[in-house]
Amino acid sequence: MELFNALGLNVKILIAQLINFAILFFVLYKFGYKPMLQFLDDRKEKIEKGVENAESAMQKLVELEEKEKEVIKKAKQESLAIIEESKEQGEEKRKQIIEKAKQEIGQIINQEKAKMQTEKAETLKEIKKEISGLVVDAVEKVLDEKMDAKADKELIQKIAKEIK
Repeated sequence: MELFNALGLNVKILIAQLINFAILFFVLYKFGYKPMLQFLDDRKEKIEKGVENAESAMQKLVELEEKEKEVIKKAKQESLAIIEESKEQGEEKRKQIIEKAKQEIGQIINQEKAKMQTEKAETLKEIKKEISGLVVDAVEKVLDEKMDAKADKELIQKIAKEIK
């Protein structure tokens, strides 16, 4: 102990300081260092989880972008198919309309032909009647004598047969 006294150290104070240091070290370790280490470990885990989540989110984003591209590609293909089908239907409809129009025009032409034939037949009948009347007048003038009704009728029938 004299050695400590020679160095100017008091052993009782040195022991008290060592005990105080041990208590302070224990308190700091228990309430400062351990919680700080726990806090740093927790924070490290959170950062690691955040990095993992970011990586998984990035991976999901890439997958979603690929799916989106596939969906867009399929939608384009479907829209092109719909457009092509619409064109085909439109072309078919156009052909049907043209065919229907041709049939209607054919019917109208046939109706007009029949109408013209009917009118032609009526006109010919009227012309025959007029010619018959003219022939009768001409015959009366040429003969300038009046025949009896029976001879007149026979002459008209004879001339009408020749005209037909």
